[in-house]
Amino acid sequence: MTGGKSPFLWTLFSAGGTVAALLFPIHLFLTGLAFPLGWLDAPSHESLQDLVRHPLARLYLFVLISLPLFHWAHRFRYTLYDGLSLKHLAPLIVVVCYGGALLGTAMVVYTLWNLP
Repeated sequence: MTGGKSPFLWTLFSAGGTVAALLFPIHLFLTGLAFPLGWLDAPSHESLQDLVRHPLARLYLFVLISLPLFHWAHRFRYTLYDGLSLKHLAPLIVVVCYGGALLGTAMVVYTLWNLP
């Protein structure tokens, strides 16, 4: 991808990396250590359902999931280009990487939109 699309993709890469670096560790700590080890009381299923019904919580979950997908897509694309020397497959790689991120984002939107 060249021209005007590249700065937009680099912005998604940067935003996704920031979200992954700042928010994922918090979720991993809570769900992987604090709740299972009893350091914090785990929220009930009902309270989580109530939380996810709020539009800001859905927006947060959308950002938490979708932006790191674009970070992955950009990083994986350049790993395939530079690490595996597959630049000759550039059009296919772009479609697979960013198409996967777009598909994942669409699935997130669909799931969050259809939550009860």
